[in-house]
Amino acid sequence: MGNKSIIVILFITSFFSCKKEEEVLFFENFSGTSLNTSIWNYELGDGCPNLCGWGNNERQVYTKENVQVKDGSLIITATKDSTSYFSGRITTKNKFEFQYGTIEAKMKLPEGSGLWPAFWMLGSNISEVGWPKSGEIDIMEYVGKKPHEIHTTLHTQDSYGQSKNTKISTIETIEEGFHTYKAKWTEESITFYIDDNEVYVFNPKVKDENTWPFNQPFYILVNMAIGGNFGGPEVDDNIFPKQFEIDYIKVVKN
Repeated sequence: MGNKSIIVILFITSFFSCKKEEEVLFFENFSGTSLNTSIWNYELGDGCPNLCGWGNNERQVYTKENVQVKDGSLIITATKDSTSYFSGRITTKNKFEFQYGTIEAKMKLPEGSGLWPAFWMLGSNISEVGWPKSGEIDIMEYVGKKPHEIHTTLHTQDSYGQSKNTKISTIETIEEGFHTYKAKWTEESITFYIDDNEVYVFNPKVKDENTWPFNQPFYILVNMAIGGNFGGPEVDDNIFPKQFEIDYIKVVKN
């Protein structure tokens, strides 16, 4: 082996050894047999009396029983009895909150009119300032009445509800198997990805409390709503039960 070959090998070895490993801030792969309540909270009920219908005229009641950890996945199941709909919603509020980083989840979506699974974040000051002043980052929303569409949205004091800060990505195979949904959040912008393909960048020119509440810690939410303003008033009662499956959620430092 000549000297040039040795130099090349040394350079390649040095390059890879100098690459900084990602700093993992949070990693949940749902490896146990029950929800880890040291990092997760159950949100239960129908939102009443303070936020009936969870602020969106949703039809489900959230229960612990509709949230399972099984075979390395989090499974949120939507069910129906003779009079009511049931589902699950969990958060990391007051247990894991972060400011800036890249958050990613691997998920398998349910199909059916009336279902509304979501992977999102809320500002940790929501109890003090309320919504939408707290800010909201919707990394993935799917509504069963509109197959193949993934909604990515930011809610701020400047734009909320039917927000102008949104992108709909149409992917014909999104209901097939697992897909990854990711948001890279920095001091200047939030960039969203589906299966590592960039789909939307939010970077307002003016950053103040009305347009950029994203300069504070946020916490994670995962849920599956039924019906509501966004999910749609019509629910196909023949679809139940339906499962929303999450393989992992992780947050790494940028």
